[in-house]
Amino acid sequence: MNFGQEIKGNSLILRISGDLIGEDNGTQLVSAVNDAVSHQVITCIIDISDLRYINSSGIGVLITILTKFRNKGGEVYLMNPSESVKKLLIITKLNAIFQTIKSEDEVLHKK
Repeated sequence: MNFGQEIKGNSLILRISGDLIGEDNGTQLVSAVNDAVSHQVITCIIDISDLRYINSSGIGVLITILTKFRNKGGEVYLMNPSESVKKLLIITKLNAIFQTIKSEDEVLHKK
């Protein structure tokens, strides 16, 4: 897994590519989230358009990120999930928990 991060206003934008398959690479993501939340960032957009594969540990990382932001009154958005990730979200019923968007502008310009 590779990821990049950027802060725009009070939004953290994470761009994840490759495979999100466990706690080792998930720790880096959670660390970035902890840092952003401590600086009053309340929204997280996770661009998963280049995410090839996600396993149960990877799902756990996404839920951890969601919990951290919601505990601060914020929200997490998944941007451009692939068809396989969309199916996984439906099968696990996480599509009812995570909001999906097509572009970051849907969130950044809504405020």
